[in-house]
Parts: sequence; C-alpha cells; structure tokens
Amino acid sequence: MGIVNVTPDSFSDGGKFLDPEVAIAHGLALVDEGASVLDIGGESTRPGAAPVDVETELARVIPVIEGLAGRCRLSIDTRKPEVARAAVAAGATLINDVSASLWPVAAELGVGWIAMHMKGEPGTMQADPHYDDVVAEVCAFLRERAMAASEAGVKEIWVDPGFGFGKTDSHNLALLAHLDRIVEMGWPVVVGTSRKAMLGRLLATSDGSDELVPADDRLAGSIATEVWAMHAGASMIRAHDVRSAIQAAKVVAA
Repeated sequence: MGIVNVTPDSFSDGGKFLDPEVAIAHGLALVDEGASVLDIGGESTRPGAAPVDVETELARVIPVIEGLAGRCRLSIDTRKPEVARAAVAAGATLINDVSASLWPVAAELGVGWIAMHMKGEPGTMQADPHYDDVVAEVCAFLRERAMAASEAGVKEIWVDPGFGFGKTDSHNLALLAHLDRIVEMGWPVVVGTSRKAMLGRLLATSDGSDELVPADDRLAGSIATEVWAMHAGASMIRAHDVRSAIQAAKVVAA
C-alpha cells in the first residue's frame, strides 16, 4: 500500500503533494514501483495534528482519487463518513479508518474497511498513553470492531494495530514483537511503521545521538520493522518507500 498524503502537515511529506497533479503523478510513480493499493489522505493524523473540516478534506482528496481511478486500487484514509462516501463515489474501494468507527458506512457502500487502533485523538493521543497489557487490549479492541463490522455485513475487513497512535515506543515494540497474536485472530493485518517517529528515536539512540533522525533518513528502520511484520504474517504493508518494501517482501517470500 503506497501512501499519498495530500496534506500540508503530514509528519513525513507534508506539503509535497498538496497540488492534485503532483499527488496524481506521485501515486502513478508508486504504482510503477509495485504498489497494489494507493492510500489517499487529506487530513494528517500525526501526533498533535489539528482536525480538518469536511470541505477542505474533500477538496484535497477527490481530485486525486478521480485522477487515479482505474489505474490502481484506491483507499481513502479518513475518519469522516461524508469523505468516505464521496471518495467511494469517485473511485475508492477501501476505507482506511483510523477511528475504527466507519464500518456502517463500509457496509452501506459495499467496500472494504481497515479498522485501526488509536487511543485518544491525534491532537492528544501521545500525552502519556497507558495500558495494563497493550497487546491484549489492542487485540480485544480490534476483535470487537471487526466482529461488529462482520455482523453489519462488511465482507472485506482488515485490522491495523496503529503503531504510533496513542502508544509509547515500548508499546509499539511490544505490538511488533507479538504481532503474531494479532495475525492469529484471523483478519488480514495491515502494518504502518514507515518513517514513523519511533524509528527516528530508535535510530538516534543507536548512533549515540540525542537528535531525532529525520523522517527521510528512516528507511533502514522502516524496512527492518516491515520485514519483521511480514515474517509475523502481516498481509499489507503501508509504505512511503514502495520499491524498497517490495524488494524486502520478495526476499522474505523467497
């Protein structure tokens, strides 16, 4: 799954693809690199991000979806039912839902749905998140949401543990180490660790620096976590660096 952020403030590439034509060209480049799905988002959900109104989000994503429709399977990364409906009308067939609340919309529209775990809201989710057992709690949450979606009639259900969404680095590493427990629940698992801040901190620690490694320099950490996830049974990797992720997947599958 290749990432197309049509936003001014995403943590890794905010502002690079705000122009629809540039975003469309980027999406086509990711398809050429091997992406089987493009995930198009118009609202950043990075830690501390401010919410975006429906009209702004629609203005960002709909021209890009229309420009890419028919070139590749398209996913809409949104928390808003209005945006999900408009995106599906424009050509998206998958809803990537960080709120894990849009299964009724997915059922209504007859499209796929990704339920992601997030503790809190993007603006405050990294303010001292606490779990008694992060793996058990994330599994329980995803199981409950996936079962609700199935009962509502959603035919294609994916689950995502939500790395970096209301979790400390220790929580993220525990989820990665025990990803097999999420896989064993039976729904295909999406993993998105690409360029995330936890990697910036881990890489900074490993080289003796106190500075966060910049997002563009986190490829090695991204690939390491993605390979681990593939080995544990993840079915989809959400990535900025599609060519490198595809190459890693080929090695894992060899």
